[in-house]
Amino acid sequence: MAPRIDHYTWAGGREALLRFGPDTGPAVVAALPLFEEANRTRTFVVALLRALAARGIAGLLPDVPGQNESVAPIERMTLADMQVALAAVAPARPTYAIGIRSGALLDRRAGHRGRWYLSPQTGDALLRDLHRTWRAAGNSGGIDAMTAEDPVEIAGNRLSGRLLSFLSAAAPCAATDRPVRVVRLASDPAEADRKVDAAPLWRRSEPGDDPALVAMLADDIAAWIAACEA
Repeated sequence: MAPRIDHYTWAGGREALLRFGPDTGPAVVAALPLFEEANRTRTFVVALLRALAARGIAGLLPDVPGQNESVAPIERMTLADMQVALAAVAPARPTYAIGIRSGALLDRRAGHRGRWYLSPQTGDALLRDLHRTWRAAGNSGGIDAMTAEDPVEIAGNRLSGRLLSFLSAAAPCAATDRPVRVVRLASDPAEADRKVDAAPLWRRSEPGDDPALVAMLADDIAAWIAACEA
């Protein structure tokens, strides 16, 4: 089933949205990783949402302001802006978050029934990754030197010092009043509810897919949502 092109509105404007699957029942709202990793994982996440649609679960893939096809200038965006925008993706049905890597930082303001994360990344870890990329481009100095620039260009993204400075304290939601399920790769030593043998798609130089991983994770998400709904 082909995705349907739609849009959503938030306080900062209008953004594109892809819809998958049925118009009734629970839906997942997927958040790609921020910045360069979004390009490397979008094909994979679209395949995952197609697989969930085949299992009777609807999917929504919104553009984050400043990312993908968004016309919002990334250098004006903050993490809070992105969180507010994704909270505005609120269909009149039960929703669950899917967060891939740093996409797990973006659902904190949304009223989802639960959250499913693949290799969730803290803001501090993302900031350190950005710093390594910044240094590899010939810059010198620590993270403070990088965040002192406003905006700073990292791998083609012009990021505000305010966005970068707030990343250090950002973290995915924890399982408090609503369920959170964490899946990680077997090579990742961090704690998880499940570990799977797969290569990190977000580390590839080009966008890629992994059909076996898609099927495995779609089954995992569908079973988890069914348990939550029960």
